[in-house]
Amino acid sequence: MRKFLMTLAAVVALGGPAAAQADPNRLFADSEMVIRDRFSAEVIGTGPDVVLIPGLASSRATWRATAERLRRSHRLHLIQVAGFAGEPARANSEGEVLAPTADAIAAYLVEQRLAPATIVGHSLGGTMILDLAQRRPEVLKKALVVDALPFLGGMQDPKATAESVKPMAARMRDAMISAKSSATAANLEPQMRGMSKDAATRTLVAEWGAASDRKVVARMMYEDMVLDLRPRLGEIRTPILLLYPDNTPLNVPSGMMEKLYPALYAAAPTVTPKPVADSQHFVMLDQPEAFAAALEEFLSRP
Repeated sequence: MRKFLMTLAAVVALGGPAAAQADPNRLFADSEMVIRDRFSAEVIGTGPDVVLIPGLASSRATWRATAERLRRSHRLHLIQVAGFAGEPARANSEGEVLAPTADAIAAYLVEQRLAPATIVGHSLGGTMILDLAQRRPEVLKKALVVDALPFLGGMQDPKATAESVKPMAARMRDAMISAKSSATAANLEPQMRGMSKDAATRTLVAEWGAASDRKVVARMMYEDMVLDLRPRLGEIRTPILLLYPDNTPLNVPSGMMEKLYPALYAAAPTVTPKPVADSQHFVMLDQPEAFAAALEEFLSRP
């Protein structure tokens, strides 16, 4: 996990400010774009509503294949966090980021009459879902979370606390912010091995990282690392399907993740962990058919 954190840091440590262009992550010409201070939403399709949130420094293009498949049967709200992957930082340019962005998404769910909502989140997007499941459970109906942890900063040491990891998290944040040189996707790509077994996905992730506002991502990563959701896992009542990688492409012994993830969520009775074979962090891109099947089954549930 420490290697994973360092990989994330490398993605954004040398990135420059977000590019100044209109809707850099718009996926569909016939979609509706909704712009908010903390995020934007690309709305496409017809049918029951589904909200999808990407991870740290990631584009809504994380869900491109999913959107292409579901837009004929569902209305999709594809979130893009301000400051990530070329999205202008707007209100995220200063101060706290994680909780205000989660709260802004919750407000959107209420405003658009989506609550209680069906929602999907990857990594940091999943963390926001877990946070809302504890603080704003009324806005959620059910959730699919892809490879998110209840306490990212505590993966190296089960005895770690939010306070004990703050110095390390602060050092990583400050190093990202103070970096003076810029990186390109090409020189970031070799560091993406831990993200995906697929070369094209690693290229995409590197491009998103290079286009992200490093100050926004640095602060968001710090807040994610010190956010400890473990004490209130038992209070979650939202039905949550947790998909997680087996990391065997990284030579992790088979079955190791199946011991780790269920134990991390053992206190949450409504969280159902499910491993995805031969996958890494970007589960939906490493194993698109397995992810599509799991998502279809999830959406069919009442």
